[in-house]
Amino acid sequence: MALFEYFPNYIWNLSIAIALESGGRIGEIIDMCQPIRDAAAGGADAGTPQFMARWVEMADRLIDLATEDEAQGRGFSASDKLERASLYLFVAERMQAHGSPGREAIYARARDTFDRSTKLGAIDRERVEIPLASGGTMPALFIRAPGPGPSPAVVYCNGLDSCKELLYWSGLPEALAKRGISTLCVDQPGSGEALRLQGLPVDPHSESWATPALDWLQGQDHVDGARIGMTGISLGGHFAPRAVANEPRFASGAVWGANHNWREVQDKRMKREGENPVPHYWAHVFWAFGASDMDDFLSRSAEMCLDGQMERIKVPFLVTHGANDRQISVDYAHQSHAQLVNSPRRELRIFTAREGGVEHVGADNMAFGRDYIADWFADTLGGRAG
Repeated sequence: MALFEYFPNYIWNLSIAIALESGGRIGEIIDMCQPIRDAAAGGADAGTPQFMARWVEMADRLIDLATEDEAQGRGFSASDKLERASLYLFVAERMQAHGSPGREAIYARARDTFDRSTKLGAIDRERVEIPLASGGTMPALFIRAPGPGPSPAVVYCNGLDSCKELLYWSGLPEALAKRGISTLCVDQPGSGEALRLQGLPVDPHSESWATPALDWLQGQDHVDGARIGMTGISLGGHFAPRAVANEPRFASGAVWGANHNWREVQDKRMKREGENPVPHYWAHVFWAFGASDMDDFLSRSAEMCLDGQMERIKVPFLVTHGANDRQISVDYAHQSHAQLVNSPRRELRIFTAREGGVEHVGADNMAFGRDYIADWFADTLGGRAG
């Protein structure tokens, strides 16, 4: 199984893959991408304003159509169109450099469209804000498992360049809900709203914001506070293990893509080894970490390594990775798994061409990683797998 490679560079193709795996429609995506195919030939950073213009144009069309549906009382149809419009706006915004003209406005429209879709579609997802001890809040989406409860729950965190809405569209919260498990998708510091609207930078010590997320869940009547797990996608492969290692109340953990030594990955990227996840990569990481220059960034990211952390995990833990990940070497998955020496149940799952999900966090096919992680939590937190 392979990535759908429409453009001549990986980063633009990754954005298409994100959109397709998050519920985009192939016909709409081709309509958006065909006129800008030549723009991608100039490199990943060039042409991103044209990318945004085409994707916003499609979003505008869908919003207009949704407004017509709403006027006729067809809320569910309107919501379906607004979901895709919001997705296309989030993907377009993600492709822009920090400070690019129009980026802030597009992000605001994406969020507003998402909220409107939630209401019109009566979608069972609740926006919450969790106070942080360091100041500010961590915006999140709570997806409650059906039934009377109390149910297990999972904290689900972003990578470097995702947001809680993309976490929702990954399908993992829905897969967990089927298995009787609630999900809290968080925009932790350095991602989503926490970065864009509050200026909160990445905190490598993820327990500092994972603990408030766990506290919030334990305060919900519907949640069984003794059965809470944590997972993360992409750079969440650093954040989730680090949090589980330092917050003993977590009962299980998993990563959707290992990120054992992300600081070392930066040395490789400076040598142009491996693919970047977003255009304008260095500007993005400086922004996410609140760094002024390369030396400042490298200093702030120095602790983005799990040596000495994995050994602290004393609960079941799953490491997953794609065999052909072009961003983060599969070697890091083996490192993380090998260091889980105190976990009572450790597992390594490498996705191969036999099933798919071989690219970074399953960009070619997220179904296998999603289901495997959902089944893992059903098994280790006491949900149901079928």
